[in-house]
Parts: sequence; C-alpha cells; structure tokens
Amino acid sequence: MIRPFDDTYFMRKALQEAKVAYEKGEIPVGAIIVVEDRIIARTHNLTELLNDVTAHAEMQAITSAANFLGGKYLNKCTLYVTLEPCQMCAGALYWSQISKIVYAASDAERGYKTLGTKLHPKTKVVSGILAEEASELLRRFFIEKRNLN
Repeated sequence: MIRPFDDTYFMRKALQEAKVAYEKGEIPVGAIIVVEDRIIARTHNLTELLNDVTAHAEMQAITSAANFLGGKYLNKCTLYVTLEPCQMCAGALYWSQISKIVYAASDAERGYKTLGTKLHPKTKVVSGILAEEASELLRRFFIEKRNLN
C-alpha cells in the first residue's frame, strides 16, 4: 500500500522550516512533530531572535507539541528534524519519551551520537532522510556567514 505521509514527506515539511530559519539569519534547522500523520508542531531555530542558546528547533517543537497535547510526554509522536539533535536536545527528547526521531543530516562534531548522549530506550531513530538537501542548506548558510565577516 502506498503511504502518502511517509518519512520523506514529513522531512520535506521540516526542510521548509529550515528554509524559514535561513531567511531569518538563523542556523537553518527545522523541526516538526507528528502524531497519527498530523503535524502538531512546526518550528525552526530561534536562538538569534530570542537571544537564547536553548532555542533550538527541537526544543521549540517539544514545547509546542506538549502544549498541543496538554501533557509533557510525546510517546506517540515522531520528531522530524533536519540536523541530528545535539546533546541538549537529545536530553530533552529523552525526558519527553518521544517514540521516534527522524533526522536528515548527521552532525559529526556536536551530534548526540558523537557525544555519547542516550535517548529513551523505546525511541526509534531513522537517519539520512533528505540528508543532502539539509546539508547543502547548512553549507550555504555558513559559507555566506563567513563571507560576510
């Protein structure tokens, strides 16, 4: 059976959020949270706008989804994010008990795997969905930032 709402479909939605961040001068990371094929949170990095180092896309999405659901646990939800979560975000995702994390590009320097951060034992992880598109957006952003400075 063809499933119209698969991981690629939802990652494209997260990439749309990353592009919004890019246009705002934020590091272009986008995130959405889905429950039963319905997007309940849609956001992107806001660290510059909010002057807050914790305002990563994942953190914003966790808060938004918890508010939508009326509870702190996201154990029937899937996070789609364009970059591998960092240690801080992975810790928050652990406590949220999110069921599944799908990320596009890996972060070999600051990603949760490199730093040895654990996720909740029941959380499933899928990586590499639209990784090239997400990586290219990040590369372009940092090249432009270097050329401006």
